Amino acid sequence: MRTRITELLGIDYPIIQGGMHYVGFAELAAAVSNAGGLGTITGLTQKSAEDLRTEIRKCKTLTDKPFAVNLTFLPSLATPDYPSYVRVIVEEGVKVVETAGRNPQQVMPELKEAGVKVIHKCTSVRHSLKAQSIGCDAVSVDGFECGGHPGEDDVPNFILLPRAADELEIPIVASGGMADGRSLVAALSLGADGINMGTRFMATQEAPCHQNVKEALLEATELDTRLVMRPLRNTERVLNNTAAQKLLEKESSLGDNIKIDDVLDQVAGVYPKVMLDGEMEAGVWSCGMVVGLINDIPSCKDLVERTMAEAKSILDKRSQQLLA
Repeated sequence: MRTRITELLGIDYPIIQGGMHYVGFAELAAAVSNAGGLGTITGLTQKSAEDLRTEIRKCKTLTDKPFAVNLTFLPSLATPDYPSYVRVIVEEGVKVVETAGRNPQQVMPELKEAGVKVIHKCTSVRHSLKAQSIGCDAVSVDGFECGGHPGEDDVPNFILLPRAADELEIPIVASGGMADGRSLVAALSLGADGINMGTRFMATQEAPCHQNVKEALLEATELDTRLVMRPLRNTERVLNNTAAQKLLEKESSLGDNIKIDDVLDQVAGVYPKVMLDGEMEAGVWSCGMVVGLINDIPSCKDLVERTMAEAKSILDKRSQQLLA
């Protein structure tokens, strides 16, 4: 299947593994890329730029296919050394960067000079247009269904994707609610050029997260996510657990007086404990509504090939029905 995204990124299939904290390591990124999609190393999971260099080099030993590095620009207590991370990305010859969070304009000149393709994650049409205007090569449009930070507009992909397609000239990747061939065909129909899967790739054999995490994804339904940190306008969709309930109770009791310091114990430093150690109640962790469509733990190769086969079957069947 050829789309503007496969052509832009030099990949076989229009399937991208999104950056995920303490999940996007070399093993997963390489497995997705070897399967014909685009794997992604999560840059800020690495504690320093030199650690990122090591992870990139590890990925190169596992695949000769293109892969991306994610850089997320979010408010934090200690601002990462973004220039050093960008320098390493350029020096190591990474050709695709997925940016997320705040406007990536500060890093665009160096990335563009090096010929790096930049895909910016956006939760609205206005942010997508801004990304296009500063030179991003594509946007990943995140609908309200997505895990992590869905923005504050609450627009699902059935509306957001065609709205973005009406306004944008650059390729669009659909993110949020993507799990299989049905998702891919729907996204293409709505104007996207490919799909980004995050939560779905967590439940794969190569995903380096703890088995407890994978089992939790298998057991959950589409009703088992919660939106936290809404009063702080830093909304995050997470899997429901005790920590999420405590956080929501705190938000309710503090009301408009809530500050980020009030929730740090539920959100700061949580991911290594959950993803690596399997401490499921250590805090809140991102999970999309797509969890309701996860019923197995395949290899990345099987997941990608199954998605493409299902998409082809749907397109062929619908074409025959329409022409009958």
